Amino acid sequence: MTEAFPVSHDDSPVSDQTPTQKIVFALRSPRLWIVAILLLALAAGAQLIGPAVIPVGAAAITILPMVWGLIAGGLVSSQNWKPLGLDLQAAASAIMGLAVLLLCARLSFTIGPNIQLLFEAGPALLLQELGHLFGTIALALPLAVLLRMGPATVGATFSIDREGSFAMVSERYGPDSDQYRGVLSMYVFGTLFGAVLISLIASLATSFNIFDPLALAMGAGVGSGSMMAAAAASVVSAHPEMADQVLAVAATSNIITGLLGVYVGMYVALPLADRIYGALTKRSKTTSERKADTAPRAVAPSVTVPLTTIVPILFVGGVIVSSIAAGGVSRSIIVGYLILTGLLLLGVGVARLTRGKIAAMIAIITIGALATTPWSPIGDFVSSTVGTVDFLSICTLTLTVAGLSLGKDLPLLKTIGWKIVPVGIVAILASYLLSVVVAEFALGLWH
Repeated sequence: MTEAFPVSHDDSPVSDQTPTQKIVFALRSPRLWIVAILLLALAAGAQLIGPAVIPVGAAAITILPMVWGLIAGGLVSSQNWKPLGLDLQAAASAIMGLAVLLLCARLSFTIGPNIQLLFEAGPALLLQELGHLFGTIALALPLAVLLRMGPATVGATFSIDREGSFAMVSERYGPDSDQYRGVLSMYVFGTLFGAVLISLIASLATSFNIFDPLALAMGAGVGSGSMMAAAAASVVSAHPEMADQVLAVAATSNIITGLLGVYVGMYVALPLADRIYGALTKRSKTTSERKADTAPRAVAPSVTVPLTTIVPILFVGGVIVSSIAAGGVSRSIIVGYLILTGLLLLGVGVARLTRGKIAAMIAIITIGALATTPWSPIGDFVSSTVGTVDFLSICTLTLTVAGLSLGKDLPLLKTIGWKIVPVGIVAILASYLLSVVVAEFALGLWH
């Protein structure tokens, strides 16, 4: 399989490159090795630094290695002394497009073993997903439109943007789209402040004494482990007698959000956000928007990186970063990465055979989930082997390469700037509270 990953840069910052220049990076290309070595060094360094916990009152902000990787990559690609060339940033974008699919492959293997939860969960646990789906779109999206965030609005507000969102938006719009920059902005905001914010929201909602503690626990399952833990802890502190129930329900809710989130996000939330954004922005453009549209933007070279080039880079880098996270190299990590790589190639192959009618991400998630269900003959082996590959280490690898492609996007990210703060607050608040309200109603209906 020799599919290549082209990257278009119609919105890149000024460059000396000619618009017609086309570059194909093979594995033996010396300049590509600059990106590969930087990716390995920065991702490994970020993983070695590890997480940093900053206490904030009763809560805390946890800065994970993936954030260090993103920051380091961004600094390298954008510093003025010797900035990373636009062709290399474009190559990093191509590598990132496949890295997010690798992330989905690892995520898929957590779905299969928990598939029975969908059958065992009560209606309240299933219906609360509606709160996560419509909460951000109903409130955060109109706010982002009001603040004139532009097309980045769609990526920033179709969900609270955790790991799977990168793949969804990259698959639909491409890794150099405004929508993708919206996801990146929201992801960084949620990573830095999400746990603290949702902890405060859950604590406040609990203090009203109008919601069932189990409904508050169900709302905690927003698809982020750290946010789920923070929200559940706030509920437990007010209802210590129900600690076990609250934690179990919150964890189950979070898993269900992970199970349904990819399909709901890809086929419902993202198209719905796009359509609503289009309906809300059918108006004459303001003077500032017209100036942004007509600002001089040079076109960077058209860069293509073959699949056979990207896969070895991700495999070697992934094994090293995952081994650092695990505290040592093991055969199971190597075999686990071989399985992940095989699933990734299979998903890309399905997308090619169906000419994109079945997205690679959906193929990967579905095949991986089916391979690890309790009824799969290889389920136990695959789950235990791939389980040795640390999920967050793949996030570190993915966001580091995202950082290496970030320099060209900084002018456009600056247009989002402070706007992501109110939009992010409303998105997380709306996702949690609407989910709690739906769960409260469902509990009253079925109990």
